Amino acid sequence: MELRVEGRPVAVLMRTPGHDRELATGFLLTEGIIKSAKDIFDVTTCVEPGAAGDGNAVDVALTHPDSFDFEKLTRHVFTSSSCGICSKASIEAVLKKRRPLHDDVRVKSSVLLALPERLARRQETFKSTGGLHACALFSAEGKLLEVREDVGRHNALDKLLGWAVLEKRTPLHGHVLLLSGRTSFEMMQKAQAGGLPVVAAISAPSSLAVEFARESGQTLVGFLRGRSMNVYAGAERLT
Repeated sequence: MELRVEGRPVAVLMRTPGHDRELATGFLLTEGIIKSAKDIFDVTTCVEPGAAGDGNAVDVALTHPDSFDFEKLTRHVFTSSSCGICSKASIEAVLKKRRPLHDDVRVKSSVLLALPERLARRQETFKSTGGLHACALFSAEGKLLEVREDVGRHNALDKLLGWAVLEKRTPLHGHVLLLSGRTSFEMMQKAQAGGLPVVAAISAPSSLAVEFARESGQTLVGFLRGRSMNVYAGAERLT
């Protein structure tokens, strides 16, 4: 999918089709181009009659287009595993744009342990293919609010965050994010962009994800399976 802002191409995203407006919105949120739904005038799917790949472009019109600087797109810095900068520089770059989270939400460990099963029941496409990542948004009490799936875990999270933006739910203070796979630095910074204080994953986190969570004020849980889990950061939010 080609993502355009004010008619100008800014990225090409290899994604599972569906929820493209959310994907575009979430991408712009996590890249720091927008902060809330107020920054978006419209999001449209571009269709050229008779062209191959109809609908594989989304154009985002901004409320204040003059404020958009194409030279400041940060995807090549924040989300590339081969960016060539050290972990300390990566974390500092993000936290210069967004301050660490201060959220006094408390989540019961028993609530976290019940989340993977609730997510599994909603992974409809995964049941058919066995090959998609999923991200789910929960309340602190464990209520499942929404799920998004995609072949790329970054896209799945952008779709979920884009949904939250378009529903005017951001920032997502007091909520819990559950990831079906491992947790990377990129996923943590995207979650922080959405205001998510608690991130839990069924698989492992990277060492840089752990370091970022500790610096960004987020709670990070990994290996959330069965009746056990590992807490890597922000244990004070768990009861």
